[in-house]
Amino acid sequence: GPRPQDPSRQSESEYDIARDLWLRRGQTREALEHALKAVELDDENADAAHLCALLYLDFCSQNRDECRLGEAEKHARRALKLRPDYREARNTLAVVMIHQKKASAAVELLKPLTEDILYQTPENAWGYLGWAYLELGQLDPATDRHRRSLAAQPQFCVGNYRLGLAHERKGELGAALTAFTKALETEAPGCKALQEAWAGRGRVSFRAGNVDSARADLAHCVKLSEATSAGKECRSMLSKLK
Repeated sequence: GPRPQDPSRQSESEYDIARDLWLRRGQTREALEHALKAVELDDENADAAHLCALLYLDFCSQNRDECRLGEAEKHARRALKLRPDYREARNTLAVVMIHQKKASAAVELLKPLTEDILYQTPENAWGYLGWAYLELGQLDPATDRHRRSLAAQPQFCVGNYRLGLAHERKGELGAALTAFTKALETEAPGCKALQEAWAGRGRVSFRAGNVDSARADLAHCVKLSEATSAGKECRSMLSKLK
């Protein structure tokens, strides 16, 4: 009869299926099923462990009720333990730490990445470091790190979104409006549908007295989705404008 397939090869196959389901088809739940299977078949498959962490984080962005940050952290740490120089897993673990309100721990994880010449997406490290400082209330370092992120990759619309948040919290409404607008006008996949940026620009426009602009942005935000936290915020703000 046929020889049973090597578990490590089966694991790689499951990992490939998971990546395809997630990145090409947007099927997060199905992708997670295959990624977990990949880890089960080979508990030394660092890429599969990291993918599990990313998928659990994706659930957090889609629906708070399905957010499993503990699982995301476990798999990110596992990937990093298996491969200590796994830069992407270090970055992912830092993102989990920020979500868990452990921004100081995230700063310690991210600083080495911003100084690592071999890390291929430095805009991520600078951007998340800026986000960590934002969570810590350190607005000047947050602004600086987000600008560095955008210098490394001008198409990084999430960086402009968070730069807008930093300016908004500093009361710099004009600069915040500019940053949110740049985020939404970036010609990169997903930028024009960055719901949090629509919400941010709506908030800032309202604070600046531009009620019509605020109403238009908030309505577009709600149209994108009412199920997300940003969508709910936009719906709430919009109801107060009517």
